[in-house]
Amino acid sequence: MDNKTPAVRMRNITKTFGPVVANDKVWLDIYRGEILALLGENGSGKTTLMNMLSGIYFPDEGEISIDGKEVVIRSPKDAFDLGIGMIHQHFKLVDVLTAAENIVLGLNEPGRLDLEKVAERVRGICQAYGFEVDPYQKIYDMSVSQKQTVEIIKVLYRGADILILDEPTAVLTPQETDKLFAVLRNMRDDGKAIVIITHKLHEVEDLSDRVAVLRHGQFIGDMPTKTTNAQEMTNMMVGHAVTLNIDRPEPVNPKPRIEVKNLTVRSIDGVLKLDDVSFTANSGEILGIAGISGCGQKELLEAIAGLQPVESGSISYIEDNGEKEELIGKDPLAIADMGVSLSFVPEDRLGMGLVANMDLADNMMLRSFRRGKGFFTDRKSPRKLAQEVVADLEVKTPSIATPVRRLSGGNVQKVLVGREIASAPTVLLTAYAVRGLDINSSYTIYDLINRQKQAGVAVIYVGEDLDVLLELADRILVLCGGKVSGIVEGRGAQKRDVGMMMTRLGGKNADE
Repeated sequence: MDNKTPAVRMRNITKTFGPVVANDKVWLDIYRGEILALLGENGSGKTTLMNMLSGIYFPDEGEISIDGKEVVIRSPKDAFDLGIGMIHQHFKLVDVLTAAENIVLGLNEPGRLDLEKVAERVRGICQAYGFEVDPYQKIYDMSVSQKQTVEIIKVLYRGADILILDEPTAVLTPQETDKLFAVLRNMRDDGKAIVIITHKLHEVEDLSDRVAVLRHGQFIGDMPTKTTNAQEMTNMMVGHAVTLNIDRPEPVNPKPRIEVKNLTVRSIDGVLKLDDVSFTANSGEILGIAGISGCGQKELLEAIAGLQPVESGSISYIEDNGEKEELIGKDPLAIADMGVSLSFVPEDRLGMGLVANMDLADNMMLRSFRRGKGFFTDRKSPRKLAQEVVADLEVKTPSIATPVRRLSGGNVQKVLVGREIASAPTVLLTAYAVRGLDINSSYTIYDLINRQKQAGVAVIYVGEDLDVLLELADRILVLCGGKVSGIVEGRGAQKRDVGMMMTRLGGKNADE
């Protein structure tokens, strides 16, 4: 590749946010006709670097060249004009509009807008690369993978031939991931330059042609994917040898702790989210919940935690002596007053879990402020806990007085998980506990969760990475369309079978 002119050449790119150096004199080349995987721990500067290429940030120092010509990218419009498009983790679509309307939104098309012509061009893009999208379908009727497809088509429609995808498979099933990879390979073969930011190393090995590694904001090196492996990539990211094994200790004396019977939940607008769901979660065991995004996992955890109204059914907390306490009808405070400690790591980190403008110590205090005497809150314990979480989980932050909104997504997640686990729950409910975390941080969280299991905690773990669920969980409850598609043993379960159960009720056994 050295004899080719890179589509993108970045030299000495530096970006700081106050005292934090996000990127430090980074060199990176991106070529057409290849898929480059950009790797690094949380806070290593991957997304910041790509945000500068896509016009969201402006570098403090350094140069960017496109096809050998030095350019200045001050806005996403500048990036689009240069053929650069970024597909972010969180989609930027208007739910009430159709795919075609979203795709042309914000474009100054000459003459009167002709949606039929837009739809025709969208179909042409779909046909060229293997997408499946109805231009007239409303966004609110789409699955996560369909929304992602619209985002990709949106940048292609604008003429992008350098595409950046941030965590593109975060909430996709194995089957949806395979479809996306087939499309990305078609785009690569058509001469597009593609960059993926991901933490899933088995996907990097499967999809990418080359990997580039950042560590602490600095460029460490790059290599053809075929000449490396997951262990070597991880060691480069972290700077030392890391063990890539998830322990799964056998449950010790498991007893029923949470019993859910015939649970039915509807959203505020009357949409059925959970339909007659029944299962038992045992102490000293990890129960994994698998399902495509939006099939009821979030509502299930919120119902158990007292955060979601229930239409019918029961949720019982079972004491060691076998006595049952009904949780439905009680708010989270009342549940805590019963002596039931439910620890909830929500899907929406900054919306439900943490307050963005508060610092780390004050966010820890959200768990404990009622323990203060009289008018005064206990500020010493939260500060000590914040320091312990920063040290134990290697949170990258200038200080514990830093507002959490200034931390990278992965470091926000560490703060939240650390706080919840530190509350010593009897039932630990986690939704996407490692979403956006690098591999080293993820394994730290898996270890913390396993320690909770060994301490006799009943862990209910909602995860999006099926490979991890199959390694971590003792049993896996599979949801499809709000119904229980099946419960399988974690040991010995097959990824493809669970993937089928997630997308078709009953999976491979549905017709038997």
